[in-house]
Amino acid sequence: MYADKIDIVIVDDHTLFRQGLVSLLTDSGKINVIFDAENGQDMIQKLSRHPLPEVILMDITMPLMDGYESTKWIKENHPEIKVLALSMFEEDKPIIGMLKSGAGGYMLKQSRASDLIDAITGIAKQSFYINELVSGKLLRNIQNNQPVKTQQVEVNANELKFLELCCSDLTYKQIADMMNLSPHTIDNYREALFQKFETKSRTGLVIAALKQELIKI
Repeated sequence: MYADKIDIVIVDDHTLFRQGLVSLLTDSGKINVIFDAENGQDMIQKLSRHPLPEVILMDITMPLMDGYESTKWIKENHPEIKVLALSMFEEDKPIIGMLKSGAGGYMLKQSRASDLIDAITGIAKQSFYINELVSGKLLRNIQNNQPVKTQQVEVNANELKFLELCCSDLTYKQIADMMNLSPHTIDNYREALFQKFETKSRTGLVIAALKQELIKI
């Protein structure tokens, strides 16, 4: 048994899939499912009656309130909760759309159980999870589809170094150690850059910096 289980919520409109996922993740011994919900509205109602999770597994296509809108609501109201998109779609548009909405990672529903558990563990620890699927879509989208913002955001040398390290799998504490700065200073850099780039997540920050060609993966 694992002493510290990760508390999660599952949001998906397919009941059988939802129930199967609850059973699968619970049986792993690493994850505690606080509740499951059939759409964003259902999730919001249940969040008011239950302890907040560390991670939300978020489907995209749902009635009443879809994954994009639900993720934006989470990031506006509970920014400390990490969102991991879980969908059957492999196309660029839904992946980039969920990352822009604030999701810290994206997994396919046909992923192996062990890979999904690794993703949940990773995003719980680091606030983001970038696998080959996401990194490939990000690069192609930024290189071919997304125009660079006309107004360049100005960053100083330390902020630029911080942005470069955000592309890695380092935690914020590890970034602080590498830059010989306190975690509090790194937190200040992060929040300042969130405001400058008008984003609420580490992944969104990386997307914005790549689009402005401030950094490269």
